[in-house]
Amino acid sequence: MGQTNTRLSPRQKMINLMYIVLTAMLALNVSSDVLDGFTQVHDGLTRTNETVSERNDAVYAQLEAFAMQNPEKGGSWLDKASEVRLESQRVFLVIDSLKTEIARKADGENGDPDNVINRDDLESAAVVMLNPTTHKGAALRGEIDGFRKYIQSIVTDSVKRVNIDKALSTEPFKRPGVLMAQTWEEAKFDNQPVVAAITLLTKLQNDVRYAEGEALTTLLSQVDAGDVRVNSMSAFVIPQSRMVMRGSRYGADIVLAAVDTTARPAVFVNGREIPNGHFELTPMQSGSFDYSGYIDVPHGDGTTSRHPFTSSYTVIEPTATVSATMMNVLYAGINNPISISVPGVPASSVSASMANGTLTREGDHWVAHPGKIGTDAVITVTASIDGRQQTVNTTSFRVRKLPDPVAFISLPGSNGSTERYKGGKPIAKASLLNAKGLDAAIDDDILNIDFRVKSFEMVFIDSNGDAAVRASEGSQFSQQQKDRIRSMTRKGRFYISRIKATGPDGIERTLNPVEVIVQ
Repeated sequence: MGQTNTRLSPRQKMINLMYIVLTAMLALNVSSDVLDGFTQVHDGLTRTNETVSERNDAVYAQLEAFAMQNPEKGGSWLDKASEVRLESQRVFLVIDSLKTEIARKADGENGDPDNVINRDDLESAAVVMLNPTTHKGAALRGEIDGFRKYIQSIVTDSVKRVNIDKALSTEPFKRPGVLMAQTWEEAKFDNQPVVAAITLLTKLQNDVRYAEGEALTTLLSQVDAGDVRVNSMSAFVIPQSRMVMRGSRYGADIVLAAVDTTARPAVFVNGREIPNGHFELTPMQSGSFDYSGYIDVPHGDGTTSRHPFTSSYTVIEPTATVSATMMNVLYAGINNPISISVPGVPASSVSASMANGTLTREGDHWVAHPGKIGTDAVITVTASIDGRQQTVNTTSFRVRKLPDPVAFISLPGSNGSTERYKGGKPIAKASLLNAKGLDAAIDDDILNIDFRVKSFEMVFIDSNGDAAVRASEGSQFSQQQKDRIRSMTRKGRFYISRIKATGPDGIERTLNPVEVIVQ
């Protein structure tokens, strides 16, 4: 282009320079139309989440209604559905907290994921999700993987399982023309506008609700799956037990399925009528015995129909049953409740002893205190039968070390109860400051054993990723630890690690760390 002799004023040069800069910025920024599109999609997904949640509530309500009508049959399915809802809600809230964190990173502490101001911010999503210190993106991937496998273990339909696998896939993503595949979190949140990242997380919440609905629908369909459908009448013999000890009684109920209660049938065993259909005898010899008979059912026209049946019972010699009431092993260092009984023999006539430990009677039960770990404890049971001592059973139990306990913070609950905070979810700062310190216990509803915490450390990570360690010699929070907690802001986190504790077996253990999130 030819030169010109026209000179530009300093003001005009500045205007031209600003135009060039503005043009470059427009080229770099995301189109406002695209950002508007993401906002519309996010709003639509939010409404869809509400609709899907209402559908899931309706399915769960059906399970609740059935369980109320038939607790024995529907109770177990309702319990499984409750577990599904709790796990789904937990993952949903994890995603929701990340949405809020990204919005606040972009717009400040009042940021709202449903009304993002700096929608074209390309850094906030990556700062939150790809931070090499917090690894929140990788943690979310782990949560989704675990939730996907859990739901797939419940859903029986293979097509639905494949759809859930696709909807909640976290496989690495390889962009066209790029040699190395990106991790799921890098592909989703690296260099993404805030509004796009939040929309993606809302879509992920939608997928979680969808998977929850498939699991609840599967559980509802299985409520009646085990029912037996009949289209004819059959005779059934229901014995109290097919195994009978010599000298004790054998009893059985003989009934007809779908019997009319207004016309009770007549039951015959070995040619003899049995009153009320209850057959009973006293066997005096051991062995297997058969018997047969029939049921005469009267009809309204005066006729009867005959339904034959056969059954058997077995008479056995006296024996004993030895079982650990807690589990199939004995734990060293504690008292293990043991149930010992001999059918047909009163408890006062039963005695027992144990190798590799001690065995004592406490009322109707026994308590085993094993000795050496790794060596079987052998319990021998004897009983006085017909005035003669007999060895009726010998049972071996494996002796194991107590499993490691779980560390927790004891908090005052409602009605004077105590709640155990084990980390992983937000907790009010005031509750933390009112807590005395750290406790540990095995509380899996099988073993309920308290441990004594000897020492622990608190690791605080500030916004710059720098870690500060505050130690406590004992189970109570130190003043330095409380001061540090008091200075924390909402959503702040710290970790309780290097927890040392001892139990009744005297063995010192290092427990798993506890993640604490300030609400």
